[in-house]
Amino acid sequence: MLIVSLALAFAPLLGIAYIFSQGLDLTVDNLFYTIILLTISGVFGLNVMLELRRGRAAAGQPGARFGVGSPGVRTERGLVEAVQFFESHVGQADKSIVSLRPNGSRSIRIIAFEGDLRNQMPTGHKVEVTYNSDGGGTNQVVSVNYK
Repeated sequence: MLIVSLALAFAPLLGIAYIFSQGLDLTVDNLFYTIILLTISGVFGLNVMLELRRGRAAAGQPGARFGVGSPGVRTERGLVEAVQFFESHVGQADKSIVSLRPNGSRSIRIIAFEGDLRNQMPTGHKVEVTYNSDGGGTNQVVSVNYK
């Protein structure tokens, strides 16, 4: 994919060279063709740069995946900042995204759970939630205790 993007970033530059090789007439058409071709070249060049950067980051260290941890039962304590509920398509589990501020911390922990937790975790209450994590980002609530 990197080689294709590199070729597609270089091809519009050849088009610009062809336009100016036919004569250095600075018409509005030539100006807009040049701007469009430079934009296309810039987009593919940015794609090449991001692919190279991602390749270096992946080679240097193992990538961290958002919301994925080791499997097992976990317990989190803190203040519920927000609970957002998302309905899924038929055959898939609905999701709740809980923003939880751990006790004494300024950072917010965001955890995705299966099901509707808007009534079980009211905003502004301190809770202790025990949940089962399968390691793939799917968390199922085992118990919720209010502090």
